Amino acid sequence: MTLDSIDRRLLRALQRDARLTAQDLGQILNLSPSQAGRRRQRLEESGLIDSYRASLDPVRLGLGVQAFIQVSMAAHTAANAADFVAMTRRRDDIVAVWTLTGEADYLLRVYCRDLAGLNDLVQSVLLPHPAVARVQSQIVMERVKPDAPLPL
Repeated sequence: MTLDSIDRRLLRALQRDARLTAQDLGQILNLSPSQAGRRRQRLEESGLIDSYRASLDPVRLGLGVQAFIQVSMAAHTAANAADFVAMTRRRDDIVAVWTLTGEADYLLRVYCRDLAGLNDLVQSVLLPHPAVARVQSQIVMERVKPDAPLPL
């Protein structure tokens, strides 16, 4: 799909505030609300916009510990990987998972209520998993830059 400058401006605006109405977008883009709405709908239907969600404050929700956990697999089989990934999808405290190159096979982003919760996740869930050989966690001390919009 080819994006023109108006599409890029629309996407930048929605990344900053997904609640913008067609009226709001029309004003930002110097288009009629119906034109802006049709452009947004086209970007949604193409899959370029894949979802809308609210950004929540984890600390106010009682999730005081954020950590990144590197996981190295014991054996690199399709069954081990599928089982491990399925387990991560069932866990609410694991909010994102990436596969990596390098020493670790997976990087997990987790939120826990406290250090005891993080310890329980590592000691009772991750380390006992038959696919896991090694776990290394880094606790986030301060979020310097929040998840930023994609560069367009």
